[in-house]
Amino acid sequence: MSDPALDVVEFVLTTHLYTEDRDLEENDLPPRFREVFWSDRPGEDGPGGVDRPIKATDENVRTATGVDRPWEAVSDLLFTQRTDFSGEISLTQPGMAIEWVHERADADRVETNPTLAAAIEDREDLETTVTHEEARENTRPIHADRVWIDALLAEYFDEDEDAEMLDLVNVRAPEEIETTLEDLVLTADQEGEVTKIVKAIEHREYLASIGLREIGKLLFVGPPGTGKTTISRALAHELGLPFVEVKLSMITSQYLGETAKNVEKTFEVAKRLSPCILFIDEFDSVAKTRRSDEHAALKRAVNTLLKSIDDISLIRDEVLLIGATNHPDQLDAAAWRRFDEIINFPKPDREMRADILRIVTREMDIADFDPEEVAERTSGLTGSDLRMVLREAVLQALTEERTTLTQDDVMQAVADFEERDNLKNMDMIDGKGAAVAGDGGETAGGDHGGDPDHDDAHDHDDAHDHGSDHAHDH
Repeated sequence: MSDPALDVVEFVLTTHLYTEDRDLEENDLPPRFREVFWSDRPGEDGPGGVDRPIKATDENVRTATGVDRPWEAVSDLLFTQRTDFSGEISLTQPGMAIEWVHERADADRVETNPTLAAAIEDREDLETTVTHEEARENTRPIHADRVWIDALLAEYFDEDEDAEMLDLVNVRAPEEIETTLEDLVLTADQEGEVTKIVKAIEHREYLASIGLREIGKLLFVGPPGTGKTTISRALAHELGLPFVEVKLSMITSQYLGETAKNVEKTFEVAKRLSPCILFIDEFDSVAKTRRSDEHAALKRAVNTLLKSIDDISLIRDEVLLIGATNHPDQLDAAAWRRFDEIINFPKPDREMRADILRIVTREMDIADFDPEEVAERTSGLTGSDLRMVLREAVLQALTEERTTLTQDDVMQAVADFEERDNLKNMDMIDGKGAAVAGDGGETAGGDHGGDPDHDDAHDHDDAHDHGSDHAHDH
């Protein structure tokens, strides 16, 4: 349970230490504190930052800590004071405040606040298991903050001139990505590739020193709903990196104008935001365009894309490139050879489906739930499909004013899903494309209720890394 007094004192002490110690940098502040003091002034190190001095006012403390009445939480402490006119809370004896926090703060609090860790480490009379360097490694850098990303995009790209390009790009800050690598069910091969790329990013300087630069271009291959997008986002969250997502089909849209220029600027966004992950979805659009009789401008755009992939580097530019495709059969040799690793995303086997079901239902109340039975019945379904099944079970129970599900609810939802899926496939064959009666108004031929503009819209349902022994041959 959170301690309001400790939360407030940590914030007030951090503002004091950061203001007084000029050796401390913005990355020594916890992200939740940086956001409070963010200034979008231009600077040598980026489009904005935190300007000294920083002060802990009632409003700032409330924003950073969530404590409604911060002064009441700390007014009885001997080392605190408040200025009524400005509402500033300050320290009369910073040394005593450091000792007070050290006595009460656990390691998790210290290791996510480099400013606090540095102050405790400097005190020879205080024991600590967390160094300043370790706390820095555990703290997301400022270049991954949402405010920093927005300020950089505004500084380098014109809202009118670059409107088409900005429409192509969706940039997420790691703080906006909820799924983590621990939430994913992965095959052994996927786990191995993720581990390798994490180590490559951690040891970029070493790889550069030995001349190993052609690394960090991955192609994820598999059906919709198998986790290609979600594992990419989870990797961004894990590494604390901005996530730059591009849909290749939009680049080849007839409604876009200077497509080749837009492609170049897309890669420029990634380089400006580096280190980051650049995720290019629907990569099979490359092959379709290269073989088609489309306008020459679109072919130039694709050639620009392939050249841009050649020119970007994880080691030199600090950009991890991930391409994803649902249709590997449509890729030609020119597309394949751009990637140094090909990672397969098959549909989950029975044991993986059971693990996915356990994770998706961990916040649900299901009487006598047997995920093994459901997994046995759902051969061929992806994590996205399983999520849809459980969603329907929950909604059906709610129509009966129940928030507790049963195994029968889940199995009936499986049967309903199979029936709707079969009807949709029949409609696709007949070419009717009509809405299926009784399926909630979903149109035929859809991706099992997923976002039609995003095949992996429900990838996060491939949840929880169970150290899979169910690896598929890739």
